[in-house]
Parts: sequence; structure tokens; C-alpha cells
Amino acid sequence: MQNITTCLWFNNDAEAAARLYTSIFANGKVENPALYGEAGENIPHRPAKDTVMTVPFKLNGRDFLGLNGGPAYKFTPAISFFVDCNTEEEFTALFKTLSEKGSVLMPMAKYPFSERFAWVTDRFGVSWQLNLAHHPQKIMPFLMFNGKQFGKAEEAMRFYMSQFEDSHVVKLVHAKSEDTGIEGLHHAPEYVQQAIFTLHGEEFRVIDSPVEHTFGFTPGTSFMVNCETQAEIDRLWSALSAGGGEVQCGWLYDQYGVSWQIVPTALGQLMGKGNRAKNDAMMRALLKMVKLDIADLKTAYDRG
Repeated sequence: MQNITTCLWFNNDAEAAARLYTSIFANGKVENPALYGEAGENIPHRPAKDTVMTVPFKLNGRDFLGLNGGPAYKFTPAISFFVDCNTEEEFTALFKTLSEKGSVLMPMAKYPFSERFAWVTDRFGVSWQLNLAHHPQKIMPFLMFNGKQFGKAEEAMRFYMSQFEDSHVVKLVHAKSEDTGIEGLHHAPEYVQQAIFTLHGEEFRVIDSPVEHTFGFTPGTSFMVNCETQAEIDRLWSALSAGGGEVQCGWLYDQYGVSWQIVPTALGQLMGKGNRAKNDAMMRALLKMVKLDIADLKTAYDRG
């Protein structure tokens, strides 16, 4: 397994988002985009041939992939990105840029859990939590469990850690439902107030929200796991889809509603060779698959 890449589904503005994010976060870098070919040209809302399909980019060492997928899926604050900022100047600059043409969910202020914090949704719909931490910038996906998923944050965290190497709990703080003053939480007397953990060495955050929101997890944000072998694909596919569901093209959602993509590293390696006809042949094969099969993808590529 190589890494876990955060995939963001944009309504055809992935390039603009990648340029904005890499201009304001530490060590930002946009990498070479991949274009749509002839394969899958009849998919509803799919952008035209020769337009940008995906844009890989890095923010302070974390891998992201912007996908131009059309209007099918939306971002929600159920998955946001928690940003620890080193200085007041850094915090304020990020708030100003990310909130411009977006919205403010929690204004810049002092809170019981932070001397300086804000929660914003940017112009593309992606949510960011900004925290003045007085240490070098760090960006972490933040999963919020609410509604029917309330009380399942720790269960989900430990399940995810069981599936990936180099995983451990960094911080775990519980709270009691009775202390919230909110009725209807008796099914989870204790819940996660905040937790930080690692998957394959990368940090994630989860919380249970005692406030019930109208939004939940969507495929707008998914986690792409790059696998070296078919055995690894098969294992993760079976484990993560159990109690959830299989979708298409290597996508699934788990029992908590979080979306994942289980893909072979060979896919990116072959696409990177730049042979248009072979890439289109491989993509036609991929679009017919649910769980991806490395051997069949390579066969389609070789015959293209």
C-alpha cells in the first residue's frame, strides 16, 4: 500500500480549487492533470473530451486529488479539513481567503477548546476548520458523526485502524451525553468529544456531534487507497464494503457512510505513460467494473 489520497469531487472546477489551495497552504504543489478521453463519453454530466478529469495536488505533504465529476455529489461539513496554524497572521490570512465567496459556520473567536478558531466553507463548498495551535501547519481530514451515526466515531476509528498498517490513537477524549443537556442521546451515554488517530502514518480526526445536523457523509469527499496487489484490493474491498455498499469503478461506501476508492497503483503508472489509445481501452474496461481487477486492466491496456 502506497498512501491514502483525499479525493474531492468538484463540479468541473477542480483546477481552480487546486490553484487556490496550493497558493495559500504550506508547500502547495499542483501536479500534472489527467484528461478525459473517449471512454465513458456517454456518462451523464461528464465533461467533454480533452478537458481535465483529475488534478493531483499536495498541501503541506498530504496528497489530494481533485476530480471534475459534474454536479452529481456535493460536499458537506460532515467531512471537513482541520488546519492547525502556527501564527495569528497565518490563521487570519487563511480565514480571509477561504471565506471569500464562501460562508462562515463558526466565526473567528476564542472558544473553550481553542484560543482562536473558525469554521468556514469555501467558494467550492469544501469546509475548513482553522485552529491557532502555535506549531507548524498541519492539515487533517475531520469526520463528524451525527444523527444516526452519533456515538459511532470511536467504533469507526478503531475499525479503520484495524485495516491499515502504522495506525494508532494519538488522542482520545470522551464526554457524557447527560452533560450536553440534549435529549435523545441515551443510546450513546458516552461519546467522542475529540479524537486524533493515524492511518498508514497519516493523521485523521473524528468526533461525535451531539447536535443533530441535516447533512451527513457523501461521495463528495472520498479516500483513495492505492494498492500494490490484487490480494490487497480484495481484502480492503471486502472489509470496507461490509455493511455498506459497492458502487462502481473501485468506489464503495462503508457501514458508516464514508466513501472509499480502492485502486491499484498500476492504474496510475499505466496512465502516466501517456498512450492515449491504450488509456482509453483501459478506461473502457474500468467503467464496466465494480471492484477493480489489475490483470483485466493490464490486459485491456495491452490490447488498446
